[in-house]
Amino acid sequence: MLLSLAAAIATMALKAGAAVVTGSVGFLSDALESGVNLVAAVVALWALRVAARPRDADHHFGHGKAEYLSALVEGAMIFVAATAIIWSAVERLMSPAPLVQPGLGLVLSTAAAGINLAVGLTLLRVGRRHRSMTLIADGKHLLTDVWTSAGVIVGISLVALTNWYPLDPLVALAVGINILWTGYRLLRGSMSSLLSAALPEKDHAAVDAVLDRYRSEYPVKFAPLRTVESGRQRLVFVVVAVPGEWTVQAAHDLADRLEADIDAALPHTETFIHVEPAGTSAR
Repeated sequence: MLLSLAAAIATMALKAGAAVVTGSVGFLSDALESGVNLVAAVVALWALRVAARPRDADHHFGHGKAEYLSALVEGAMIFVAATAIIWSAVERLMSPAPLVQPGLGLVLSTAAAGINLAVGLTLLRVGRRHRSMTLIADGKHLLTDVWTSAGVIVGISLVALTNWYPLDPLVALAVGINILWTGYRLLRGSMSSLLSAALPEKDHAAVDAVLDRYRSEYPVKFAPLRTVESGRQRLVFVVVAVPGEWTVQAAHDLADRLEADIDAALPHTETFIHVEPAGTSAR
């Protein structure tokens, strides 16, 4: 996240410079989006520090959901930036103006896009390795920014070649609409996770495979699986019905083995197992 913070400062400065020297609202829209990246990186750094805290007396399941708050703030900031971009684009569309030194602006914007590409790919790789919603969201946002910059660069190049000035605000409008869509998806995903969304389908399948193996090896039954994703934490709730004649020790040993096998199939999962005698209604 410190790398993301440095990249946001560098790209915002480059894109703002491109907007100033050219007078382009297309470059200005790109610079505003980098401003969002800067705020998001600061919030994300805070969220990661909070999420890394161990469980305490007030947070028995840790602080993992702090990462979703970061994504919510980033999504909200995207909407603010998009509104400013669209407003500026409409004003310029009503009063088109020629560009100044478009070549220098294109060089600065291309350099900024290269920085975002490198940092975005790095954040995605590390985020997936550590299952960090914050890093993944920030990486995806930076890669979206790269595509935005590419569109702006193509649009401004066409303006410079054709001298058709309304194309500049039209490019800015396209940028604004694109990042509105990005913000919507980010907010939707974060809200779902804050409401205790279940684990992804592939994670569910990994746990189900373990349960299927136990069904074939032991005279046990399982209630429908319940799961929760909380930042990097995976919580799995299993209700297992065992033969009524089993001893407490036998049921306990099976629960221990099941917990270990689920952790092996899905590392760093916290599993909660409720054992009940067969014939009772599974909860």
